[in-house]
Amino acid sequence: RTRRNATMFGQPGHLYVYRSYGIHWCANVVCGDDGVGAAVLLRALEPIRGVADMQARRGLAEAALLCSGPGRLCQALGITGEHDGLPLDHPSFQLDPPGPPPEIVRGPRVGITRASERPWRYALRNSPFVSRPRPRA
Repeated sequence: RTRRNATMFGQPGHLYVYRSYGIHWCANVVCGDDGVGAAVLLRALEPIRGVADMQARRGLAEAALLCSGPGRLCQALGITGEHDGLPLDHPSFQLDPPGPPPEIVRGPRVGITRASERPWRYALRNSPFVSRPRPRA
């Protein structure tokens, strides 16, 4: 536990934001019990609202590339270290009720050196909004 990752050890339902390799912001949803370091990295999303703002922040028009990867997602949404620790019911965020259950696939994790073989990377099947390599199983 460090000052940098302290948010991840806090209450669930908060955003844990950090810089990856000192370059890209990455956003995670804290999901463990208070005092337990557990969070889920937001790797991609399908842009539905605010697409023009996302395109302006990212400097590109292709919707499939706006949020396909954790760094791209944060840049498109304007997430920075200032969002670290905010509860997900904060006015900065809008969480919608779930729609019909999508078909979920899982595959090996990427961009890590340990436990990369574990199938802990989840995605919507055949979604063009997921960064490569796309999970297939």
